[in-house]
Formats: sequence, structure tokens, C-alpha cells
Amino acid sequence: MTESTPLVYRYRWIVLFVYMLVSAFNQLLWITYAPITSSATMFYNVSDLSIGMLSLSFMAAYLVVAIPASWLIDTHGFRFAVLVGAALTGIFGLARGLVGPNYPLALAAQIGIAVGQPFILNALTKVAVRWFPLQERATASGLGSLAIYAGILVGLVVTPFVDQQVGLSTTLLIYGAGALLAALAFVVFAQERPPTPPGLHEVEERASMGEGLKLVVRKQDYLLLMLIFFIGLGIFNSVTTWIEDILRPRGFSSELAGIAGGLMILAGVVGAVVLPALSDHIHRRVPFIILAVAGATLGLAGITFATGEGLLLLSAGILGFFLLSSGPIGFQYGAEIARPTSEGTSTGLLLLMGQVSGIAFIMGMDSFRDPITGAMTLPLIALLVLMVVGLLAATRLHESKLIGG
Repeated sequence: MTESTPLVYRYRWIVLFVYMLVSAFNQLLWITYAPITSSATMFYNVSDLSIGMLSLSFMAAYLVVAIPASWLIDTHGFRFAVLVGAALTGIFGLARGLVGPNYPLALAAQIGIAVGQPFILNALTKVAVRWFPLQERATASGLGSLAIYAGILVGLVVTPFVDQQVGLSTTLLIYGAGALLAALAFVVFAQERPPTPPGLHEVEERASMGEGLKLVVRKQDYLLLMLIFFIGLGIFNSVTTWIEDILRPRGFSSELAGIAGGLMILAGVVGAVVLPALSDHIHRRVPFIILAVAGATLGLAGITFATGEGLLLLSAGILGFFLLSSGPIGFQYGAEIARPTSEGTSTGLLLLMGQVSGIAFIMGMDSFRDPITGAMTLPLIALLVLMVVGLLAATRLHESKLIGG
């Protein structure tokens, strides 16, 4: 067996599918309240800020749990770690629906779901390296990321409709039951590894988590990648959070803001499939990272300055397509250049950068909006400058020796 002709198993797609199912439900439960804030405030009899805290709890919990989750993935395998995350998602997701309009208990349940998130998301590249040959790993990471975006998209689009039909309490019960079923499917079908590894690099000895962290922070390419993720994920989190507030001062309706946000995610779903597959096909990572950051910069510029609906929606689509497709390619590139650091550690560290910047950017955009009109042009320009910095950082990356030589 050689790395160019690995022995692979069709069952890898089943393992990836049940992982995607768990990941999608976790993100669905995260974003549940975003499109129905007004309904949720009445249901729980709390302020908009209190509802916002239900979503922000995911970012806060990630800062605390990310490193322990990566350690569990790297020492006990992705199956056990994802099972922990899936169980937390399903059990607390169902509990969230059972507590009714009791906001403190709903917040506690939401935090329980949030704690489960890093155990799931940080395992993405570990699933790919355990089951997929090198030339398919960016594609596998892209499909795993697609599940994240699909969960968010379904949450944004479907939740308002379901809430109107059956009410918030029943909506939460349905989502929680679905998450629990996804966890059970993962228990039944997920396996840690195939009978034989998909490539020679899979059997290499890996560094311990502590040693791995020391190694990656000494690698210039990985440090540049951390900077790119700090900027890119922070911008995604802040723009999606404030999309209505970004557009309303320019005269755009809330409905159009919802369409723009949905289009951004939908385009990201497409991008997460197309660009990683092309990256695998031509055995290159860096050109696609540069392309993704450059395209996302153009899309952000359009959202910052667009005054017409057509240009706005086009810009939202461009931003989503390129920004969200850069994630799975970046995760796989990071896993390759970080060796012998384990995949759970390399992916978890990149995601941690995005959570830190997400909180900072969300708060910063709110603090520096125009005090009279509410316009967010100034903070958006600042984000645009950061995207240019990210693009410059991307041009200084060196190709992964593992895949491109």
C-alpha cells in the first residue's frame, strides 16, 4: 500500500454522514433563536439582549472547552469525543424544550448544548484523516463544513415557519428530539477507524497535545493561518449577527436582510463543496486559500458600500461562497502543516481564534456604530482593512509539503 494508492472503504461515507448529522443539529440548536428573537422575548418574557445571550453562550463556552475537547479527541479518538458532544446536544436540546418558558433553565440547557459544540466541531479533520485518503481529505472536510452551514441555514429559514405553526415550545422539542436521534445514529454507525489506514501518514506517531501546541506556535505558516482564521471567522460571526443592523440604516428592509443572510449561507454551502474538491483534485491548498480570502474581501466591500438590492445580494453571495469555502481548506492545510501535532489540536486552535475574534468583533461593531444613524460603515471599513491584512498573510503561506511538495 502507498499514499498514492491507499486502501479505502465505502463505509467512510457512512461515518462522515452520521458525523455531519450530529454537527448539523448542534448548529441548528445554536441558531434557533436568531430568526425569532421577537417571538422568543415574548415567550420567555425577557429582553432582546437576553435572547442574544442564548447564542453568545456558544462562543463563551468554546473559549473554555476548546482545549479539553481537542485533548479528548487526540487521546481517546474522535468517536468518543463526538459522542460526548452529541449526547450533550441531544439531552440538553430536549431539556430546552421541556422547561417551557423558564428562561434561566433554558439558558442552562443552551449552555449544555454549547459545551458539546467543540467536541463535535474540533473532530472534523480527525474524521477525515482517520477514514479518507490524502487526496479526498479537503473534500471530506468540505462536506463536514457543509453540514455546519446547512444546520445554520435550516435554522434561519425553517424555524420561523415551524414557530408560527406549532409554537416555540413544540419547536424546541422537535429540534431536541432530532438531535437525540442524530446522537443515537452516531452511536450505532460511527467507527473510530477502518480495518486498515487510508494512507501511510495516518500511522505516523503524533505529538502529545502539550508538545503539539509548542510545535505549531513555532511554525510561521501555521501562525499566519491562525491570523487568517482570526480575521475570517470573526468577520463571518459578526456580519451574520448584525446583518439587519448593517443594512437597516441604508434603507433596506428586515426581509431583505434575512434574504441576504440566507443567501450568504447558501452560497457558502456550495462553496464548501466546490473549492475543497478542486483543491484535492489539483493537489494544492494555498492558491485556493488566497482565492477564497480575495473573493471574500470583494464580497465584504460590496456589503459595506452597496446601496442597491442587486449589488447587495450579489455581494452577500460572493462573501458567503468564498469565506465559508476557505474554512475546510484551511482546516485541512493546517492539519497537514502542523504535523506531528494531532488534527484535533490543530483544528481546535483555529476554531478558537474565530471564537475569540467573533466576540471581539461583535462587541466592537456595536460600540463603534454611528450614535445618531446607527450606521455600521466605520466598523465595516475596519473589518475590510483586516481582510486585506488576511489576504497579505495568505500570500505568504507556503504549500503543504504533504500534498503539494
